[in-house]
Amino acid sequence: MSDQGPKPLYWLPFLLTFIAALGIYLGSEIFGSAERSSKEIQKLDQIFQVLDNQYVDKVNKEEIFEKTISEMLHRLDPHSNYISAKNLKLLDEQTNAAFGGIGVRFLLFRDTICVTHVNAASPAFLGGLKRGDRIIAINKKPSVGKKMSNDKVMALLKGMPNTEVKVTILRKGKKLQKTLVRNTISIATVPAYYMIDNQTGYIQIAQFSLPTAQEFHNAALTLRAKGMKKLLLDLRGNGGGTMDAAIKIADEFLPDGYLILSSKGLHSQEQKYNATSEGVLEKTKVVVLIDAQSASASEILAGALQDNDRAKIVGRRSYGKGLIQQDKRLKDGSNLRITVARYYTPSGRSIQRPYKKGYDAYRQDEQKAFTEEYFKIDSSIFVDSLKYKTRKGRTVYGGGGIMPDIFIAGDTTGRSLYLSELQWGGVFNAFAFDYLNKANIKYTLQELITELSITDQLLEQFTTFASNEFEVRMQRNEFLHSKENIKQLLKAEIARHFFLENGYYQVMNNYDPEVQRALKCF
Repeated sequence: MSDQGPKPLYWLPFLLTFIAALGIYLGSEIFGSAERSSKEIQKLDQIFQVLDNQYVDKVNKEEIFEKTISEMLHRLDPHSNYISAKNLKLLDEQTNAAFGGIGVRFLLFRDTICVTHVNAASPAFLGGLKRGDRIIAINKKPSVGKKMSNDKVMALLKGMPNTEVKVTILRKGKKLQKTLVRNTISIATVPAYYMIDNQTGYIQIAQFSLPTAQEFHNAALTLRAKGMKKLLLDLRGNGGGTMDAAIKIADEFLPDGYLILSSKGLHSQEQKYNATSEGVLEKTKVVVLIDAQSASASEILAGALQDNDRAKIVGRRSYGKGLIQQDKRLKDGSNLRITVARYYTPSGRSIQRPYKKGYDAYRQDEQKAFTEEYFKIDSSIFVDSLKYKTRKGRTVYGGGGIMPDIFIAGDTTGRSLYLSELQWGGVFNAFAFDYLNKANIKYTLQELITELSITDQLLEQFTTFASNEFEVRMQRNEFLHSKENIKQLLKAEIARHFFLENGYYQVMNNYDPEVQRALKCF
């Protein structure tokens, strides 16, 4: 459930008391200390009893408890965090890039679950589901109507592997009953890779999970077999993930013995991570694209390549997360993620943004990336105390993210409120689905790129669709201002329906000014 604005903080007067008690309680839970303070635990129990017996409204003790844990951890640093047992499943899915399910992509359109893609060899594929099917019941219960949401659909379709789920689908006016046996469904963390030209490859890493290094290795081998001698590595929007995956990928580029990363914490000795065996890309020219949402593991990889003078870093300053977290599972199934060390790039710099002003100030600072830093470099970090040298003696700076070697200002050409409403409302995705179902068009990817034309007639259909189905009314001036962007996005979304992210990015990258600028850096 998304936040709908501030909620009454009736528990706030007790916050500081809880923080003190919880600190001692968690310490004993995590580290097994024999010196648990029974007085503090008793105090906590007393507070809950008072609230139960005397507070004016019913008190959700679990909510108070969990909010207080998070508040306590955020007072330490912005990335230590508490994850409740119910949210831990999602974290595990992200780490493993896999979940138990049936293997479909869907969208909620006209209050119905519409299948937009069926994974090859998935339970849905083996069960005969097809793109365009409407799922109207799950386990014999109706799954249509305005009360359905993406989260509800996912909760109904997901489950443990080898368990059954019954779906009723509507296909060309006929109802079909399908019994599917859930299986492990992999999430592609390297969703797009292809040859831009005869010598230049493109690989996008969306997140760093346990399978990412192997996915990247396979993609690199595929492109190298096609003649790749230059690689554009896209880390934009990648918020990070497992450190191990970033280290392994860096090893693909760096000679044996080159430093990739070092780390050190108060309770841990300094560790150094060096390149080992010969990587598949050690002789490949590399340009790396980053932006303000490239964080954590993305910064480890970009920093290793920059400091070893192995790649040109292009784009805008990265997020600036230079802390390492460790997970500790608690007895109730929840998870404590605490910062245990800082990491340093090969030149010795920390790229962690300052956070001494507190959690709220830290989060507010994030917004600079989408305002002033979107258009120009923040020179405030260019101070002598933050100056470091790369392997070949180039100057780089610590103190907040990876500063690119070549800055690219954000492009706002063709942006408008109308375009934003179309994008955030999901209009492009829904129209592509509806259009392709009616038109029954079949393309190879190359045919789609070269032959599909977004005509004015098709644009008129699109704007009418947006108005009728999503109540996004066309503003003539804004439409004309954003027309070319709309055409590009519409073509890319149609490509995504056929060829997933690989199709989407092959279309969009032809128009992406950052990609086109990066290609000139080889």
